[in-house]
Amino acid sequence: MILNGLKVIDLCRIMAGPLTAQYLADHGADVIKVEGPQLDDTRKWGPPFADDGTTGYYNALNRNKRNICLDLKLVEGQVVLARLLAGADILIDNFKAGTLDKWGFDPERIERDFPRLIHCRITGYGVDGPLGGRPGYDAVMQAFGGLMSITGEPEGSPVRLGMPAVDMVTALHSFSAILLALRDRDVTGRGQLLDSTLLDSAVSMLIPQASNWLYGGGTPHRTGAAHPTVAPYEVFSCRDGDLFIAGGNDGQFAKICQHLDLMELVDDPRFADNGSRSANRAELKALLQSRVSSQARADLLQALAAKGIPASPVNTVPEMYEEPQVQHRKLFFEDETGFKGVRNPIVLSTQDAPVPRRPARTGQHSVQILEECGFGKDEVTALQNSGAVTAESQPMAESQVAAEQAQTEKADVRAQTTREKSTP
Repeated sequence: MILNGLKVIDLCRIMAGPLTAQYLADHGADVIKVEGPQLDDTRKWGPPFADDGTTGYYNALNRNKRNICLDLKLVEGQVVLARLLAGADILIDNFKAGTLDKWGFDPERIERDFPRLIHCRITGYGVDGPLGGRPGYDAVMQAFGGLMSITGEPEGSPVRLGMPAVDMVTALHSFSAILLALRDRDVTGRGQLLDSTLLDSAVSMLIPQASNWLYGGGTPHRTGAAHPTVAPYEVFSCRDGDLFIAGGNDGQFAKICQHLDLMELVDDPRFADNGSRSANRAELKALLQSRVSSQARADLLQALAAKGIPASPVNTVPEMYEEPQVQHRKLFFEDETGFKGVRNPIVLSTQDAPVPRRPARTGQHSVQILEECGFGKDEVTALQNSGAVTAESQPMAESQVAAEQAQTEKADVRAQTTREKSTP
């Protein structure tokens, strides 16, 4: 795997941070999730729950990681963290601003004691400024960053996007920044602090609305499923379901009109070009809908596809899963342990696809990780007795042990195969 050999310390909970770390883990980095005694909130964000008691939410964000349960509020826990960082390449944290500083890991110390460490700090608003240090959550940032104001029906209330888009985009930005910082370290030999915020990500998502406002001055508003500057580009109701139709240019618009026997619209000044169609989108939608409503969705979809018009049924998640193209792309996985999810979409042509492994149990690797950091048996016992470290106490069933061992062996074989392929 392309990131084999990198060690990542994941001090995160909820979504943006854990997802950033998972992207790295999927591609071979050794990610150690440091989980406090209070546990990651998403372990409890169910139902649904998997057969081992974890939630679907947690399982979507924490695969391919090892786990140590560490109380960083205790001095002994802070000693362990320092030892972990000494052998790490990347630190990711999404604590409230100032938390790491309070525990003795301020940026100045990290730069001094761990000069090659890349520290990705994820916060809501940043650590300074009028709102610096204030906690941020995805939906709160959707509201603050303007996203809610452009989401929903024109006459309705502002609506949260149907998934935690700000968290997900922040994770992608953080993942990209870490890779850039690794490249910079190759040149300079030094790590750096990466300042990643939910606010920055939310504002960056306002394409084209923010740019349209900067150039045109008009306040962007909600357009439902329709595009703010392109028409027709929205959902239409067929007699047996909804269909999204994207008429992105004049040629596509003409073909849509031709199929619907509405060619007179092509020469109508109200719809002569995209600017005119956008200005008169309500009238255009009504005229097109009057013809679409009597048609079967599958027939219309096929006819539009034959003319090169982008269109799609509005699928539910189960309907999407059954789509032949989704199956062909192998976007979902399930292993021998019953662990299942959506695969990492990044696949390199020179690498085998990542092998997803079930998220580790709380404290599953505590003792192993401490031993790797050089702690002796008596020291490990003392750390456990102090409460700074919790090791897993409940053994797995033999069947689960065997299944997870098989997954590990499969991953090792594939990694070895990849190394052999890349060796000249």
